[in-house]
Amino acid sequence: MTFSKEHSAGFVANHMARLFAHGLARRIAPLGLAPAQFMVLLELWQEDGLTQHDLVTRLDVEQATMSNTLRRMERDGLIVRRAHDHDRRARRICLTDKARALQAAAIRAAQDQNETALASLSDAERAHLMALMHKVVGAMRRNWGD
Repeated sequence: MTFSKEHSAGFVANHMARLFAHGLARRIAPLGLAPAQFMVLLELWQEDGLTQHDLVTRLDVEQATMSNTLRRMERDGLIVRRAHDHDRRARRICLTDKARALQAAAIRAAQDQNETALASLSDAERAHLMALMHKVVGAMRRNWGD
């Protein structure tokens, strides 16, 4: 079999991710959010006060990318940086009231995007797809250095 994009898991996953991101971007733009900001907010809505290092690790992004995203979020009034209780070098990233107020609408937008994307799948197919994607992500994280 010759290599083609239709048979490349990487190509298909990347294509699907771009389409998801584009759809999400359209849905959260009226809230003043970008997809990268939304991903950070999801982590902070779950656990406010994480460090930049925590966010880099949890979201598997480059330090410079996270730094730029957090700078924009701070400029937009979504986060503030506070001193860390136990590490004078680290800063905690904390949500503002503005960011907390966006949570319900932003999550609803993401749920709508997911529903649109997965509409042609049965509940069992959705569960299977999610399980397989998590399995692949886990394998890639374990082999990150390869």
